[in-house]
Amino acid sequence: MDKAEDLVADIEALGGKLGQARAMIARRIIGQTQVVELTLAAMLAGGHALLIGLPGLGKTRLVDTLSTVMGLQGGRVQFTPDLMPADIIGSEVLEEGTEGSRAFRFLPGPVFCQLLLADEINRASPRTQSALLQAMQEREVTVAGQAHRLEAPFHVLATQNPLEQEGTYPLPEAQLDRFLLQIDVAYPSRADERDILRATTGAEEAAVSPVFSADDLIAAQRLLRRMPVGDAVMELILDLVRACRPDDETAPDFVRDAVAWGPGPRAAQALMLLVRARALLSGRLAPGLDDVIALAGPVLIHRMALGYAARARGESLAGVIDPVVAGLRASEAAA
Repeated sequence: MDKAEDLVADIEALGGKLGQARAMIARRIIGQTQVVELTLAAMLAGGHALLIGLPGLGKTRLVDTLSTVMGLQGGRVQFTPDLMPADIIGSEVLEEGTEGSRAFRFLPGPVFCQLLLADEINRASPRTQSALLQAMQEREVTVAGQAHRLEAPFHVLATQNPLEQEGTYPLPEAQLDRFLLQIDVAYPSRADERDILRATTGAEEAAVSPVFSADDLIAAQRLLRRMPVGDAVMELILDLVRACRPDDETAPDFVRDAVAWGPGPRAAQALMLLVRARALLSGRLAPGLDDVIALAGPVLIHRMALGYAARARGESLAGVIDPVVAGLRASEAAA
């Protein structure tokens, strides 16, 4: 087979394996299909995800299930205001050696895993948040001037409670931008909640087993970057990101009026990766325009901010992004 046929065969094989993984995850995660799809897409794209939802909606259970199904070493940190950077990244200790010698030894913190659940990340102080930022972006931590690499793959799935803000430290824009996408976790439907009650309050719960390994996930991430992206999809990504910047000439008037600052180039990079991941999860060989439309909200909403007047009027970022997407969709249909 030539290279194109090899690529098609590899994509189809990965699509089948992803189907097995989703079926395995569904044994323990009932409903929340969109949440599972977006989380898997973030991992396939090699990035991190921010999960926004009230307590008790299965976020911790999702991460635990994913670590098993994807064959990753999982870790968890419950963020609190008194948490220090060393509690996450680790510290050096002085050890007594033979004949009275002494030497420092590095004790790795919980960040040294492959899938980290950062629970209620906004309850940590800015100093601790910045320590995690280096791990997320650089895939390494620095202790006493010494860099320590994190094992690949490394993904952070962080959670936030959207309502309880007392005693929290809002994440700075620089750290929000490091999350590939924001995933809103909503209440389950009545039918799903009935199934949850049956599945979780009996004598036994469904077990899951690995479908992927760490090496399999790394190979999938490399394959994803080989997937072709058509010019029309790329142009729509650029149109979307630039239309959400209030100082761009293509931005609609309502964006200029409501938005204080818009998404940077990382948003376009995230969309380029995630549309491929969504296509993979759907069993397609290449992404389409609908993938860009579907991912616009999750990719952009945490990379923008409303101005003071817009907040005073009770506007929301979703109320800005949706009309931009609708306008671009209409333009594409007219073309």
